[in-house]
Amino acid sequence: MNVQQAVPFLRVADIDLSVRFYVDGLGFEMTKKWTPEGRLQWCWLQRGDAAMMLQEFAKDGRHAGRPASALGLGVSICFICEDALAIYRDVTGRSIEASEPFVSNGMWYFAVKDPDGYVVEFESDTDVAEDTRLSEASASR
Repeated sequence: MNVQQAVPFLRVADIDLSVRFYVDGLGFEMTKKWTPEGRLQWCWLQRGDAAMMLQEFAKDGRHAGRPASALGLGVSICFICEDALAIYRDVTGRSIEASEPFVSNGMWYFAVKDPDGYVVEFESDTDVAEDTRLSEASASR
């Protein structure tokens, strides 16, 4: 019972760009930060009960070592929501490009890609038929 939560920790190329994406675009709030020498290098982001951490790769020292390959390759973060469609409307209203929501595994699902290529997914339970797209569900009303 000692483990309390798992928090995704993403290493990023440009933390200022990433923070703008997650805070201004996806609606997260920065609740903790590390600013050695007055420059943001790490932060804790929160939206509702979900959290994630970002840290910029340093050019040298113990936080150096950015891989030569694409950063986000094969990595996705999935947020289970009360209403993924409300989140979809919120983030697309903030000019974030997102996939069209559809029903998969009994859940509304959509995804966005962050500036480093990490896939950020949002899902919520539904009783709508499997494989239904939001545009189809909206058209049938």
